Amino acid sequence: QAQLVESGGDLVKAGDSLRLSCTVSRLTFGTLVMGWFRRRALGKNRDFVAAISASGDSTNYADSVKDRFIISRDNDKNTVYLQMNNLKPEDTAIYSCAAKFSARDSELVGGYNFWGQGTQVTVSS
Repeated sequence: QAQLVESGGDLVKAGDSLRLSCTVSRLTFGTLVMGWFRRRALGKNRDFVAAISASGDSTNYADSVKDRFIISRDNDKNTVYLQMNNLKPEDTAIYSCAAKFSARDSELVGGYNFWGQGTQVTVSS
């Protein structure tokens, strides 16, 4: 069974940086589109944060994180990263990585086939 495991979440102050990691096993990582989503509160929908193509040559960002967050991947390590800079209190959420086979509509939650459990990021003001 496919496994996606996130790490790197923490409690930080506004303006700080964090790097999240998501390591994938039991899937051919180099064929997967990878995305990061976040859920700000229980009962809320997951919001798209960023996505990266299987080769890593194409990325997509939510407007709210553009110019602050960077998604990248290392296909040799089966890992996708989310570098988060200049964090704001409104970035507080559980961040989850997700994997899909299709390159279309990478911002849509419903298109992803596999999900991690998530890692908590809390940004204090």
